[in-house]
Amino acid sequence: MAVRDKSTLDEMASGNLGRLLIKFSWPALVAMSLNALYAVVDRVFIGHGCGVDAMAGVQLAMPVMMLLTAFGPLIGVGHSAILSIKLGAGDREACEKLVGETIALKLLLYVVLIPLLYVFLDPVLSLCGADKMTPGARAAAKVYLQIILASHLFSHLAFGLSALQRAEGGAIRSMMCMVVGFGANLILDPILIFGLGMGVAGAAWATNIAMFLSCVWAFGYYGRGKTEVRLRLSRIWVYPELVGRSLSIGLSPFLQHLMSALIVASLQIAFAKWMPDEGARTAEIASLGVFNGALILILMPTLGCQQGLQPIFGYNWGARNFRRVLATLKLGFMVTTVLTTISFVIQVIPPFPTYLARMFVSADSPDVIALAAHDLALSNCMIWCISINVVATTYYQSIGKPMMAILLSMLRQGVVLLPIIWILPYFMADKAFAIWLSMPISDVLCNAATIPPLWANIRFLRNVRTR
Repeated sequence: MAVRDKSTLDEMASGNLGRLLIKFSWPALVAMSLNALYAVVDRVFIGHGCGVDAMAGVQLAMPVMMLLTAFGPLIGVGHSAILSIKLGAGDREACEKLVGETIALKLLLYVVLIPLLYVFLDPVLSLCGADKMTPGARAAAKVYLQIILASHLFSHLAFGLSALQRAEGGAIRSMMCMVVGFGANLILDPILIFGLGMGVAGAAWATNIAMFLSCVWAFGYYGRGKTEVRLRLSRIWVYPELVGRSLSIGLSPFLQHLMSALIVASLQIAFAKWMPDEGARTAEIASLGVFNGALILILMPTLGCQQGLQPIFGYNWGARNFRRVLATLKLGFMVTTVLTTISFVIQVIPPFPTYLARMFVSADSPDVIALAAHDLALSNCMIWCISINVVATTYYQSIGKPMMAILLSMLRQGVVLLPIIWILPYFMADKAFAIWLSMPISDVLCNAATIPPLWANIRFLRNVRTR
Protein backbone atom coordinates (compact mmCIF):
# COMPACT_ATOMS: atom_id res chain seq x y z
CA MET A 1 0.00 0.00 0.00
CA ALA A 2 2.74 2.42 0.94
CA VAL A 3 4.60 1.75 -2.31
CA ARG A 4 1.53 2.46 -4.37
CA ASP A 5 0.82 5.75 -2.54
CA LYS A 6 4.45 6.87 -2.88
CA SER A 7 4.30 6.10 -6.58
CA THR A 8 1.22 8.34 -6.94
CA LEU A 9 2.96 11.24 -5.20
CA ASP A 10 6.11 10.73 -7.29
CA GLU A 11 3.97 10.80 -10.42
CA MET A 12 2.53 14.19 -9.45
CA ALA A 13 6.09 15.48 -9.13
CA SER A 14 7.59 14.08 -12.34
CA GLY A 15 5.10 12.04 -14.38
CA ASN A 16 3.78 12.92 -17.84
CA LEU A 17 1.41 15.89 -17.37
CA GLY A 18 -1.06 14.86 -20.05
CA ARG A 19 -1.50 11.37 -18.66
CA LEU A 20 -1.58 12.75 -15.12
CA LEU A 21 -4.31 15.26 -15.99
CA ILE A 22 -6.38 12.51 -17.57
CA LYS A 23 -5.77 10.25 -14.57
CA PHE A 24 -7.07 12.86 -12.12
CA SER A 25 -9.66 14.49 -14.38
CA TRP A 26 -11.72 11.57 -15.59
CA PRO A 27 -12.62 10.27 -12.11
CA ALA A 28 -13.23 13.86 -10.98
CA LEU A 29 -15.34 14.42 -14.09
CA VAL A 30 -17.39 11.31 -13.42
CA ALA A 31 -17.79 12.18 -9.74
CA MET A 32 -18.78 15.81 -10.37
CA SER A 33 -21.02 14.90 -13.28
CA LEU A 34 -22.85 12.32 -11.24
CA ASN A 35 -23.15 14.74 -8.31
CA ALA A 36 -24.54 17.45 -10.59
CA LEU A 37 -26.73 14.98 -12.43
CA TYR A 38 -28.82 14.52 -9.30
CA ALA A 39 -30.51 17.80 -10.19
CA VAL A 40 -30.43 17.14 -13.94
CA VAL A 41 -32.06 13.71 -13.65
CA ASP A 42 -34.69 15.12 -11.30
CA ARG A 43 -35.51 17.84 -13.84
CA VAL A 44 -35.70 15.38 -16.71
CA PHE A 45 -38.14 13.08 -14.90
CA ILE A 46 -40.13 15.97 -13.42
CA GLY A 47 -40.29 17.83 -16.74
CA HIS A 48 -41.63 14.79 -18.57
CA GLY A 49 -43.80 13.37 -15.80
CA CYS A 50 -45.11 16.32 -13.81
CA GLY A 51 -45.46 19.22 -16.26
CA VAL A 52 -44.22 22.78 -16.71
CA ASP A 53 -45.51 23.98 -13.32
CA ALA A 54 -43.50 21.33 -11.50
CA MET A 55 -40.44 22.12 -13.63
CA ALA A 56 -40.77 25.80 -12.74
CA GLY A 57 -41.27 24.87 -9.08
CA VAL A 58 -38.02 22.92 -8.90
CA GLN A 59 -36.27 25.86 -10.54
CA LEU A 60 -37.75 28.22 -7.92
CA ALA A 61 -36.09 26.04 -5.28
CA MET A 62 -32.69 26.20 -6.97
CA PRO A 63 -31.33 29.37 -5.29
CA VAL A 64 -31.85 27.69 -1.90
CA MET A 65 -30.20 24.49 -3.13
CA MET A 66 -27.31 26.47 -4.59
CA LEU A 67 -26.90 28.36 -1.32
CA LEU A 68 -26.49 25.05 0.50
CA THR A 69 -24.17 23.71 -2.20
CA ALA A 70 -21.93 26.77 -1.79
CA PHE A 71 -20.93 25.63 1.69
CA GLY A 72 -19.56 22.37 0.27
CA PRO A 73 -16.53 23.93 -1.49
CA LEU A 74 -16.07 26.44 1.36
CA ILE A 75 -14.97 23.51 3.49
CA GLY A 76 -14.07 20.77 1.01
CA VAL A 77 -12.05 22.71 -1.58
CA GLY A 78 -9.91 24.64 0.89
CA HIS A 79 -9.10 21.62 3.02
CA SER A 80 -8.31 19.45 0.00
CA ALA A 81 -6.03 22.15 -1.48
CA ILE A 82 -4.08 22.42 1.78
CA LEU A 83 -3.95 18.64 2.04
CA SER A 84 -2.24 18.44 -1.37
CA ILE A 85 0.30 21.05 -0.28
CA LYS A 86 0.94 19.32 3.06
CA LEU A 87 1.42 15.99 1.31
CA GLY A 88 3.96 17.63 -0.96
CA ALA A 89 5.75 18.96 2.14
CA GLY A 90 5.51 15.57 3.93
CA ASP A 91 3.42 16.80 6.90
CA ARG A 92 1.16 13.79 7.62
CA GLU A 93 -0.07 15.02 11.01
CA ALA A 94 -1.51 18.17 9.45
CA CYS A 95 -3.18 16.00 6.79
CA GLU A 96 -4.97 13.94 9.45
CA LYS A 97 -6.12 17.13 11.17
CA LEU A 98 -7.49 18.44 7.87
CA VAL A 99 -9.63 15.32 7.45
CA GLY A 100 -10.99 15.58 11.01
CA GLU A 101 -11.64 19.31 10.73
CA THR A 102 -13.57 18.81 7.50
CA ILE A 103 -16.01 16.49 9.28
CA ALA A 104 -16.31 18.78 12.30
CA LEU A 105 -17.15 21.83 10.17
CA LYS A 106 -19.69 19.90 8.08
CA LEU A 107 -21.52 18.83 11.26
CA LEU A 108 -21.47 22.37 12.63
CA LEU A 109 -22.81 23.77 9.38
CA TYR A 110 -25.76 21.38 9.34
CA VAL A 111 -26.76 22.08 12.94
CA VAL A 112 -26.81 25.85 12.37
CA LEU A 113 -28.03 26.36 8.79
CA ILE A 114 -30.73 23.76 8.08
CA PRO A 115 -33.06 24.70 10.99
CA LEU A 116 -32.88 28.35 9.93
CA LEU A 117 -33.94 27.47 6.39
CA TYR A 118 -36.91 25.45 7.62
CA VAL A 119 -38.08 28.38 9.75
CA PHE A 120 -37.75 30.96 6.97
CA LEU A 121 -38.66 28.79 3.99
CA ASP A 122 -41.75 30.75 2.88
CA PRO A 123 -40.06 34.18 2.99
CA VAL A 124 -37.05 32.81 1.13
CA LEU A 125 -39.21 31.39 -1.66
CA SER A 126 -41.06 34.70 -1.88
CA LEU A 127 -37.74 36.48 -2.35
CA CYS A 128 -37.01 34.10 -5.25
CA GLY A 129 -40.15 35.24 -7.07
CA ALA A 130 -42.54 32.46 -6.04
CA ASP A 131 -45.41 34.85 -5.24
CA LYS A 132 -45.75 35.80 -8.92
CA MET A 133 -45.72 32.27 -10.29
CA THR A 134 -48.63 29.88 -10.78
CA PRO A 135 -49.99 28.16 -7.62
CA GLY A 136 -48.75 24.80 -8.92
CA ALA A 137 -45.19 26.09 -9.26
CA ARG A 138 -45.20 27.58 -5.75
CA ALA A 139 -46.54 24.36 -4.20
CA ALA A 140 -43.97 22.19 -6.02
CA ALA A 141 -41.09 24.37 -4.83
CA LYS A 142 -42.14 24.17 -1.20
CA VAL A 143 -42.73 20.40 -1.21
CA TYR A 144 -39.37 19.75 -2.88
CA LEU A 145 -37.41 21.84 -0.37
CA GLN A 146 -39.22 20.63 2.74
CA ILE A 147 -38.13 17.08 1.96
CA ILE A 148 -34.68 17.54 0.47
CA LEU A 149 -33.21 19.85 3.12
CA ALA A 150 -32.88 16.92 5.51
CA SER A 151 -30.28 15.13 3.34
CA HIS A 152 -27.73 17.90 3.12
CA LEU A 153 -25.63 16.66 6.00
CA PHE A 154 -25.01 13.47 4.03
CA SER A 155 -24.30 15.25 0.76
CA HIS A 156 -21.84 17.66 2.38
CA LEU A 157 -19.97 14.90 4.18
CA ALA A 158 -19.76 12.85 0.98
CA PHE A 159 -18.55 15.86 -1.00
CA GLY A 160 -15.93 16.81 1.59
CA LEU A 161 -14.49 13.33 2.09
CA SER A 162 -14.40 12.58 -1.64
CA ALA A 163 -12.53 15.86 -2.27
CA LEU A 164 -9.93 14.89 0.34
CA GLN A 165 -9.51 11.43 -1.19
CA ARG A 166 -9.00 13.00 -4.62
CA ALA A 167 -6.44 15.49 -3.23
CA GLU A 168 -4.23 12.66 -1.96
CA GLY A 169 -4.29 10.92 -5.35
CA GLY A 170 -7.29 8.63 -4.79
CA ALA A 171 -9.26 9.93 -7.76
CA ILE A 172 -11.10 6.68 -8.42
CA ARG A 173 -12.00 6.24 -4.74
CA SER A 174 -13.40 9.76 -4.81
CA MET A 175 -15.36 9.04 -7.95
CA MET A 176 -17.02 5.98 -6.48
CA CYS A 177 -18.70 8.07 -3.77
CA MET A 178 -20.71 9.79 -6.47
CA VAL A 179 -21.21 6.65 -8.58
CA VAL A 180 -23.00 4.92 -5.71
CA GLY A 181 -25.29 7.87 -5.00
CA PHE A 182 -26.11 8.64 -8.60
CA GLY A 183 -26.88 5.03 -9.39
CA ALA A 184 -29.34 4.90 -6.50
CA ASN A 185 -30.94 8.19 -7.56
CA LEU A 186 -31.30 7.06 -11.16
CA ILE A 187 -33.07 3.88 -10.07
CA LEU A 188 -35.26 5.49 -7.40
CA ASP A 189 -36.43 8.54 -9.39
CA PRO A 190 -38.72 6.73 -11.86
CA ILE A 191 -39.92 4.32 -9.16
CA LEU A 192 -40.97 7.07 -6.75
CA ILE A 193 -42.08 9.71 -9.30
CA PHE A 194 -43.99 7.44 -11.69
CA GLY A 195 -44.36 4.03 -10.05
CA LEU A 196 -45.62 5.31 -6.69
CA GLY A 197 -47.08 8.52 -8.13
CA MET A 198 -45.21 10.75 -5.67
CA GLY A 199 -44.27 13.40 -8.26
CA VAL A 200 -41.94 16.14 -7.01
CA ALA A 201 -41.86 14.60 -3.53
CA GLY A 202 -40.61 11.34 -5.03
CA ALA A 203 -37.68 13.15 -6.69
CA ALA A 204 -36.74 14.70 -3.35
CA TRP A 205 -36.89 11.40 -1.45
CA ALA A 206 -34.81 9.67 -4.15
CA THR A 207 -32.11 12.31 -3.69
CA ASN A 208 -32.20 11.95 0.11
CA ILE A 209 -31.64 8.20 -0.03
CA ALA A 210 -28.92 8.51 -2.68
CA MET A 211 -27.00 11.12 -0.67
CA PHE A 212 -27.09 8.90 2.40
CA LEU A 213 -25.60 6.00 0.44
CA SER A 214 -22.81 8.24 -0.94
CA CYS A 215 -21.94 9.32 2.58
CA VAL A 216 -21.81 5.73 3.85
CA TRP A 217 -19.51 4.78 0.97
CA ALA A 218 -17.13 7.69 1.66
CA PHE A 219 -16.78 6.76 5.32
CA GLY A 220 -16.39 3.10 4.38
CA TYR A 221 -13.12 3.71 2.57
CA TYR A 222 -11.64 5.38 5.63
CA GLY A 223 -12.94 2.58 7.81
CA ARG A 224 -11.08 -0.02 5.68
CA GLY A 225 -7.85 2.00 5.79
CA LYS A 226 -7.56 2.33 2.00
CA THR A 227 -6.49 5.99 2.04
CA GLU A 228 -3.07 7.59 2.33
CA VAL A 229 -4.30 9.86 5.15
CA ARG A 230 -6.14 8.15 8.01
CA LEU A 231 -9.42 9.30 9.56
CA ARG A 232 -9.02 9.29 13.34
CA LEU A 233 -11.94 10.11 15.65
CA SER A 234 -9.55 11.95 17.96
CA ARG A 235 -8.77 14.37 15.10
CA ILE A 236 -12.40 15.48 14.55
CA TRP A 237 -12.06 19.03 15.81
CA VAL A 238 -11.50 22.60 14.62
CA TYR A 239 -7.81 23.61 14.54
CA PRO A 240 -6.99 27.34 14.70
CA GLU A 241 -3.72 26.88 12.83
CA LEU A 242 -5.52 25.25 9.87
CA VAL A 243 -9.09 26.49 9.74
CA GLY A 244 -8.33 30.08 8.75
CA ARG A 245 -6.19 29.26 5.75
CA SER A 246 -8.40 26.39 4.62
CA LEU A 247 -11.57 28.46 4.74
CA SER A 248 -9.85 31.39 3.05
CA ILE A 249 -8.97 29.16 0.09
CA GLY A 250 -12.47 27.67 0.05
CA LEU A 251 -13.91 31.19 0.20
CA SER A 252 -13.32 31.68 -3.51
CA PRO A 253 -15.51 28.80 -4.75
CA PHE A 254 -17.94 29.48 -1.88
CA LEU A 255 -18.47 33.05 -3.03
CA GLN A 256 -18.66 31.86 -6.61
CA HIS A 257 -21.43 29.39 -5.72
CA LEU A 258 -23.10 31.94 -3.46
CA MET A 259 -23.06 34.49 -6.24
CA SER A 260 -24.46 31.86 -8.61
CA ALA A 261 -27.40 31.43 -6.23
CA LEU A 262 -27.86 35.20 -6.14
CA ILE A 263 -27.69 35.37 -9.93
CA VAL A 264 -30.32 32.65 -10.34
CA ALA A 265 -32.55 34.36 -7.78
CA SER A 266 -32.02 37.69 -9.57
CA LEU A 267 -32.94 36.15 -12.92
CA GLN A 268 -36.10 34.71 -11.40
CA ILE A 269 -37.02 38.04 -9.80
CA ALA A 270 -36.26 39.87 -13.06
CA PHE A 271 -38.54 37.56 -15.04
CA ALA A 272 -41.22 37.97 -12.36
CA LYS A 273 -40.90 41.75 -12.67
CA TRP A 274 -40.73 42.16 -16.44
CA MET A 275 -42.89 39.37 -17.89
CA PRO A 276 -46.46 40.51 -18.63
CA ASP A 277 -48.47 37.74 -16.94
CA GLU A 278 -48.31 34.69 -14.68
CA GLY A 279 -48.10 32.22 -17.55
CA ALA A 280 -45.21 34.05 -19.25
CA ARG A 281 -43.32 34.25 -15.96
CA THR A 282 -43.73 30.54 -15.29
CA ALA A 283 -42.61 29.69 -18.85
CA GLU A 284 -39.43 31.76 -18.50
CA ILE A 285 -38.68 30.21 -15.11
CA ALA A 286 -39.11 26.76 -16.67
CA SER A 287 -36.77 27.86 -19.48
CA LEU A 288 -34.28 28.96 -16.84
CA GLY A 289 -34.53 25.46 -15.39
CA VAL A 290 -33.60 24.04 -18.80
CA PHE A 291 -30.69 26.50 -19.01
CA ASN A 292 -29.34 25.47 -15.61
CA GLY A 293 -29.76 21.77 -16.29
CA ALA A 294 -28.08 21.98 -19.70
CA LEU A 295 -25.24 24.13 -18.37
CA ILE A 296 -24.54 21.63 -15.59
CA LEU A 297 -24.48 18.82 -18.13
CA ILE A 298 -22.36 20.54 -20.77
CA LEU A 299 -19.81 22.23 -18.50
CA MET A 300 -18.99 19.12 -16.49
CA PRO A 301 -15.90 18.21 -18.59
CA THR A 302 -14.50 21.70 -17.95
CA LEU A 303 -15.16 21.43 -14.22
CA GLY A 304 -13.68 17.93 -14.18
CA CYS A 305 -10.52 19.34 -15.76
CA GLN A 306 -10.40 21.96 -12.99
CA GLN A 307 -10.53 19.25 -10.35
CA GLY A 308 -7.84 17.26 -12.15
CA LEU A 309 -5.54 20.29 -12.28
CA GLN A 310 -5.90 21.15 -8.60
CA PRO A 311 -3.77 18.39 -6.97
CA ILE A 312 -1.06 18.81 -9.64
CA PHE A 313 -0.88 22.58 -9.05
CA GLY A 314 -1.00 22.20 -5.27
CA TYR A 315 1.54 19.39 -4.92
CA ASN A 316 4.14 20.96 -7.20
CA TRP A 317 3.70 24.41 -5.70
CA GLY A 318 4.23 22.88 -2.26
CA ALA A 319 7.35 21.09 -3.58
CA ARG A 320 8.51 24.40 -5.19
CA ASN A 321 8.64 22.76 -8.62
CA PHE A 322 7.69 25.96 -10.48
CA ARG A 323 8.72 24.70 -13.90
CA ARG A 324 6.06 22.01 -13.61
CA VAL A 325 3.48 24.47 -12.29
CA LEU A 326 3.93 26.60 -15.41
CA ALA A 327 3.67 23.59 -17.72
CA THR A 328 0.48 22.51 -15.96
CA LEU A 329 -0.96 26.01 -16.37
CA LYS A 330 -0.34 25.95 -20.13
CA LEU A 331 -1.82 22.47 -20.52
CA GLY A 332 -4.88 23.43 -18.47
CA PHE A 333 -5.56 26.43 -20.67
CA MET A 334 -5.34 24.42 -23.89
CA VAL A 335 -7.65 21.67 -22.62
CA THR A 336 -10.28 24.02 -21.17
CA THR A 337 -10.30 26.10 -24.36
CA VAL A 338 -11.20 23.00 -26.36
CA LEU A 339 -13.87 22.01 -23.84
CA THR A 340 -15.54 25.45 -23.69
CA THR A 341 -15.59 25.60 -27.49
CA ILE A 342 -17.40 22.27 -27.56
CA SER A 343 -19.82 23.67 -24.96
CA PHE A 344 -20.51 26.59 -27.29
CA VAL A 345 -21.27 24.31 -30.24
CA ILE A 346 -23.67 22.09 -28.28
CA GLN A 347 -25.64 24.94 -26.71
CA VAL A 348 -25.68 27.47 -29.55
CA ILE A 349 -25.47 25.83 -32.98
CA PRO A 350 -28.85 24.48 -34.28
CA PRO A 351 -30.37 21.98 -33.86
CA PHE A 352 -28.51 21.09 -30.64
CA PRO A 353 -30.28 23.65 -28.39
CA THR A 354 -33.65 22.17 -29.35
CA TYR A 355 -32.43 18.66 -28.56
CA LEU A 356 -31.27 19.84 -25.14
CA ALA A 357 -34.60 21.52 -24.43
CA ARG A 358 -36.48 18.33 -25.35
CA MET A 359 -34.47 16.46 -22.72
CA PHE A 360 -36.11 18.53 -19.98
CA VAL A 361 -39.53 19.48 -21.35
CA SER A 362 -42.36 17.21 -22.42
CA ALA A 363 -43.39 17.19 -26.08
CA ASP A 364 -46.81 18.39 -24.84
CA SER A 365 -45.25 21.87 -24.37
CA PRO A 366 -43.73 22.79 -27.77
CA ASP A 367 -43.85 26.51 -27.00
CA VAL A 368 -41.68 26.05 -23.91
CA ILE A 369 -39.25 23.87 -25.90
CA ALA A 370 -38.86 26.58 -28.55
CA LEU A 371 -38.46 29.27 -25.88
CA ALA A 372 -35.83 27.29 -23.98
CA ALA A 373 -33.84 26.52 -27.16
CA HIS A 374 -33.76 30.23 -28.07
CA ASP A 375 -32.71 31.22 -24.56
CA LEU A 376 -29.94 28.60 -24.48
CA ALA A 377 -28.40 29.85 -27.72
CA LEU A 378 -28.54 33.52 -26.70
CA SER A 379 -27.19 33.12 -23.18
CA ASN A 380 -24.26 30.86 -24.17
CA CYS A 381 -23.12 32.52 -27.39
CA MET A 382 -19.83 33.70 -25.78
CA ILE A 383 -19.17 30.77 -23.45
CA TRP A 384 -16.22 29.69 -25.60
CA CYS A 385 -14.14 32.58 -24.22
CA ILE A 386 -14.29 31.80 -20.46
CA SER A 387 -11.41 29.29 -20.34
CA ILE A 388 -8.81 31.82 -19.17
CA ASN A 389 -10.88 32.78 -16.14
CA VAL A 390 -11.64 29.12 -15.33
CA VAL A 391 -7.98 28.06 -15.31
CA ALA A 392 -6.78 31.20 -13.52
CA THR A 393 -9.29 30.75 -10.69
CA THR A 394 -8.31 27.10 -10.26
CA TYR A 395 -4.61 27.96 -10.29
CA TYR A 396 -4.76 30.66 -7.60
CA GLN A 397 -7.07 28.59 -5.45
CA SER A 398 -4.79 25.54 -5.69
CA ILE A 399 -1.56 27.32 -4.75
CA GLY A 400 -3.03 28.93 -1.62
CA LYS A 401 -3.68 32.47 -2.94
CA PRO A 402 -7.35 32.86 -2.10
CA MET A 403 -7.78 36.62 -2.53
CA MET A 404 -6.89 36.58 -6.23
CA ALA A 405 -9.05 33.48 -6.75
CA ILE A 406 -11.95 35.27 -5.03
CA LEU A 407 -11.49 38.36 -7.17
CA LEU A 408 -11.44 36.38 -10.41
CA SER A 409 -14.36 34.16 -9.48
CA MET A 410 -16.46 37.18 -8.50
CA LEU A 411 -15.72 39.15 -11.67
CA ARG A 412 -18.18 37.45 -13.99
CA GLN A 413 -21.12 37.30 -11.63
CA GLY A 414 -20.85 39.85 -8.84
CA VAL A 415 -19.02 42.66 -10.55
CA VAL A 416 -20.37 42.37 -14.10
CA LEU A 417 -23.38 40.10 -14.54
CA LEU A 418 -25.52 41.09 -11.56
CA PRO A 419 -25.71 44.82 -12.40
CA ILE A 420 -26.37 44.12 -16.09
CA ILE A 421 -29.34 41.86 -15.26
CA TRP A 422 -31.04 44.78 -13.52
CA ILE A 423 -29.95 47.64 -15.79
CA LEU A 424 -30.22 46.31 -19.36
CA PRO A 425 -34.02 45.69 -19.44
CA TYR A 426 -34.61 49.41 -18.87
CA PHE A 427 -32.95 50.16 -22.23
CA MET A 428 -34.49 47.44 -24.43
CA ALA A 429 -38.06 46.82 -25.53
CA ASP A 430 -37.72 43.03 -25.41
CA LYS A 431 -37.21 42.53 -21.67
CA ALA A 432 -36.61 38.76 -21.79
CA PHE A 433 -34.00 39.22 -24.54
CA ALA A 434 -32.25 41.86 -22.44
CA ILE A 435 -32.12 39.61 -19.37
CA TRP A 436 -30.62 36.67 -21.28
CA LEU A 437 -28.19 38.95 -23.18
CA SER A 438 -26.56 39.97 -19.89
CA MET A 439 -24.76 36.60 -19.73
CA PRO A 440 -22.63 36.76 -22.93
CA ILE A 441 -21.77 40.39 -22.16
CA SER A 442 -20.42 39.38 -18.76
CA ASP A 443 -18.45 36.46 -20.28
CA VAL A 444 -16.51 38.80 -22.56
CA LEU A 445 -15.79 41.47 -19.94
CA CYS A 446 -14.74 38.95 -17.29
CA ASN A 447 -12.31 37.09 -19.52
CA ALA A 448 -10.68 40.34 -20.64
CA ALA A 449 -10.16 41.42 -17.02
CA THR A 450 -8.53 38.07 -16.12
CA ILE A 451 -5.69 38.31 -18.65
CA PRO A 452 -3.43 40.98 -17.00
CA PRO A 453 -2.99 39.36 -13.55
CA LEU A 454 -2.59 35.88 -15.02
CA TRP A 455 0.03 37.07 -17.48
CA ALA A 456 1.97 38.74 -14.64
CA ASN A 457 1.99 35.44 -12.75
CA ILE A 458 3.16 33.51 -15.82
CA ARG A 459 6.11 35.89 -16.10
CA PHE A 460 6.89 35.25 -12.42
CA LEU A 461 6.92 31.49 -12.98
CA ARG A 462 9.20 31.88 -15.99
CA ASN A 463 11.67 33.99 -14.03
CA VAL A 464 11.73 31.59 -11.07
CA ARG A 465 12.45 28.55 -13.20
CA THR A 466 15.47 30.17 -14.90
CA ARG A 467 17.27 31.10 -11.63
